[in-house]
Amino acid sequence: MNNKKWLKELIPYIVILIVVLLIKQFIITTVIVHGPSMEDTLHNKDIMILDKIGMKINGIKRFDIVVIDIGTEKIIKRVIGLPGETISYKDNKLYVDGNLVEDNHSTKYTADIEDQIIGNDQYYVLGDNRTNSLDSRVIGLVTKDEIVGHARFIIFPFTRFGSR
Repeated sequence: MNNKKWLKELIPYIVILIVVLLIKQFIITTVIVHGPSMEDTLHNKDIMILDKIGMKINGIKRFDIVVIDIGTEKIIKRVIGLPGETISYKDNKLYVDGNLVEDNHSTKYTADIEDQIIGNDQYYVLGDNRTNSLDSRVIGLVTKDEIVGHARFIIFPFTRFGSR
């Protein structure tokens, strides 16, 4: 009888643990920024909330900050080009399908990028620190399947707390 009572008391804790693990696996978790590639927007060791489900509901938009699984690691970058577009940078200016698009996310110089045609379910991503970033200029286009989710909210350090 004592074992049944003990098990009955344990069940709510097991349910809570399962719910927390499911939320972490499928909805939100934390991610740590590694390196200077997203400065001045994000800094090395910033801890952010990674929204895994928002991307599935709202889609991926230009200038979203996303986490990408490149196999050996997860990197954080900004989406510049969307599926079906042709993007280029000329004289530090972004062109999408030949039209100038305002890009205020980098304080660094962006070297010229010749016309880059983006296929279906592919994205062109850049770090905000364009002079020091492992991004689509090196790793190529990323697929929707490689994008884990949106990184929008810094939770630590507290002096940088808030959305980006």
